[in-house]
Amino acid sequence: MPRFAPHAGRLERTAIRGAFWLSGVLLAVLVAPLLVIVPLSLTSGTLLVFPLPGLSLQWYEELLTHPHWSSALRNSLLIALPTTAAATAFGTLAALGLWRLRGRVARLALGLLVTPLIVPVVIFAVAAFYHFAWLGLLGTYAGLVVAHTILSMPFVVITVLATLQGFDPSLIRAAGGLGATPRQVFRRVTLPIILPGVVSGALFAFIHSFDELVVTIFVAAPEQRTLPRQLWSGVQESITPTVAAAAVVLMAASVVFMLVIEALRRRSARLRGER
Repeated sequence: MPRFAPHAGRLERTAIRGAFWLSGVLLAVLVAPLLVIVPLSLTSGTLLVFPLPGLSLQWYEELLTHPHWSSALRNSLLIALPTTAAATAFGTLAALGLWRLRGRVARLALGLLVTPLIVPVVIFAVAAFYHFAWLGLLGTYAGLVVAHTILSMPFVVITVLATLQGFDPSLIRAAGGLGATPRQVFRRVTLPIILPGVVSGALFAFIHSFDELVVTIFVAAPEQRTLPRQLWSGVQESITPTVAAAAVVLMAASVVFMLVIEALRRRSARLRGER
């Protein structure tokens, strides 16, 4: 057996190098087209062509000042912020309930909660269209927030549940034994420990709501055009460098939020004493 150890080590190193290079190629194929948009958004011309005639920030200025784009950005924030608050509150409570419940009932409830991640978004959008039309929520901000909350809440539930896997239930019993009320236990013991997971779930919910397009097309009214919907309309009607600038803003926001989520994950790992 020992004489095969060097060969096994070489095979393992070869497999690791192969996986590394394959990952690099796939990353290049996926990221390279996205990076092309960045210089195109800085062009001083009116067309998306290379080589660039010059560099300018005029398209970012138009993104912030043009009525169509500025109102779309404002609508995205008006929908994403309450969606994040609602999805975080309900998702955290649902995750805590599932963590305490456990068993077959908990698995069934979790399956129902994550259904929006499984069902194709077009099917959900068509169902939301007819259901919200019956409820009188079609073309309203409340309807958009409700639809986005349903789609975003599974991210919070999964993230908080993952954080709760490293939570020691004896801390709750110890705090209760010392005379703390359930509200005090949650505020002073449970919440500080799961806070990184809660914030990560909230960021996922915000990103999903801010970037959502399909359900918005079905549910929103014409005056409730969000940034992704305006971006989609700009691609269909007239492709200008403003479209590239909007795409860069969306990508930059996603990257920043993912970096924050990774920092929170590392902090959560430190709190649990993991290496």
